[in-house]
Amino acid sequence: MMLPVAVLAVNFSVLSFLLSVAHATDAQYQDVHYTVDETHLTAEVALNPQASGELLIPESITVGQNTYTVVAVGDKAFKGCKSLTAVVLPKTIERVYRSAFDGTGIMLTKTNWSEGCLWMDSILIATDKNIKPRFVVPEGTRLIAAGAFQGNKTIQRVELPSCISRIDHETFRDCKNLQKIVIPPTITSIGEEAFTGSGIAMNENKWKKGAFIIDDCLIATNNDLPAKYIFKNKIPIRLIAERAFANKKNLKSVVIPESVTAIPTAAFYNCENLTDVTIPASVRTVGNFAFYNCTRLKSATLPENLEALGAGAFYGCANLSEQVLGEKIEVIERATFFMCRGFKRIKLPEKLRRIDDGAFAGCSNIEFVELPATLTYLGEQAFAGCVTLRKIVIPEGVTSLAKQTFQGCTRLYRVDLPEGLYAIGDESLDGCLALEIINIPKSTFRIGVRAFRNCQQLRNIMLVDHIHLIEKGAFMECKMLEEVALPDKLERVQEGAFAQCINLQKLQLNKRLKEIEDGAFCMCRSLREVQWNDSLKSVGADAFLDCKYLKTPHLQGVVVGKNAFKGCRQ
Repeated sequence: MMLPVAVLAVNFSVLSFLLSVAHATDAQYQDVHYTVDETHLTAEVALNPQASGELLIPESITVGQNTYTVVAVGDKAFKGCKSLTAVVLPKTIERVYRSAFDGTGIMLTKTNWSEGCLWMDSILIATDKNIKPRFVVPEGTRLIAAGAFQGNKTIQRVELPSCISRIDHETFRDCKNLQKIVIPPTITSIGEEAFTGSGIAMNENKWKKGAFIIDDCLIATNNDLPAKYIFKNKIPIRLIAERAFANKKNLKSVVIPESVTAIPTAAFYNCENLTDVTIPASVRTVGNFAFYNCTRLKSATLPENLEALGAGAFYGCANLSEQVLGEKIEVIERATFFMCRGFKRIKLPEKLRRIDDGAFAGCSNIEFVELPATLTYLGEQAFAGCVTLRKIVIPEGVTSLAKQTFQGCTRLYRVDLPEGLYAIGDESLDGCLALEIINIPKSTFRIGVRAFRNCQQLRNIMLVDHIHLIEKGAFMECKMLEEVALPDKLERVQEGAFAQCINLQKLQLNKRLKEIEDGAFCMCRSLREVQWNDSLKSVGADAFLDCKYLKTPHLQGVVVGKNAFKGCRQ
């Protein structure tokens, strides 16, 4: 089998998964399916199309070594489960979607409804035409489900209690007769399209200079918004709704008032002509995708006391030249600074624990990064495509390099790995053309698929004895590699592991090696010397294909694949 010549390309198509809000994986606990967020250690009830009877959702679930707090019941989680008669929700729940119970036995049973409302453990799940036109949500209500009033044509006025802190996604969407709502000061967030298509949103008197404002909350904007927007309201704006400025092509400059404490999810999503944002010291959180694809954004200085910066917050902000992160930031989430090509340096907080997947991927002008000693997790593609990055020191707390962590960092010449590192992940240093210096710690037992592929300047590599796995294509196309001694515990050299190492001259097999897979050393055209052993059981197809200076060995009792030594000396 002839292995193809690798094409150097950072696989940014893989980064499409970064558009999800959290680092989420599927899990099952006591016959209920969940999505768990490994960054925040939270869980959401996922799709359970076969649910029936009565279900008790716990406050937390344990999956592997982690415990996750159950905080949400997801979109359509139990939709269509006609045999589902009851669900008991824990006090930890922070979000419920009305759609989670559409078509369930719970919603279809008329006795579960009271005066036009469906309640579940002090959570208002849904409403129907039997609701009072002027409705006061009772004190003691702890949540209103996303979409709870959606499409309700009866409701005209709503008063929310002080115990409610959030108006969720599409809660009052298409409530065409809704004319009045009282939003208490305890509301701290308003979801996207919470009032889209409602009577109150269609009231022109509620709009001022392109902004739709209820009480002291800015809900949405339209194309009448001025290019330079400064909040001027008799009552200071304290809250901006999610996606409030999304897709406003004319918006160029925004001054956020001191009364605002949060920039919510996707607040300035795809405002491609926005060049500068003044963020006051009062802001404590910046939500997921807050400035997503604001490609012309040059200035958005974050306050020192910022406590949380969401996933994809500055995704695609190619002109953002620098950013200083305050010491309260402990996690840089998924794709936070993806493709921020203007960055040259970034100061990371001293207490930083995690850099999640794709956090700095494609930041092609970053020259230097100092990772803090507190770091314990470095995610997939965290610095992939940082083509000017020269050197990196991985802190002691990091126990593995994830998939494609530094893929395509073409000028990275030195990587210092910590003692205690047990795995070098798939393609983690793939395409690091300038890599010359790297130490493999004594603790390492796995070198992943194509981990060092196309590291063209790598001349020497010390493979420590603990290594059990050298996977497919691990050192493929390491053109300057001259000598390899396989570690003592390795029993198998996988497919293409050292293929096209054209300057490899000497190969020392260990005493335990049993199998050399297909194409493992094919096209190693300088290979002259191999120290064979008696433990070897098989040599795969094309294993030493076109190793023209290697003398074809006479291996007794060894299964030799097709063309294993084709092109070798006789």
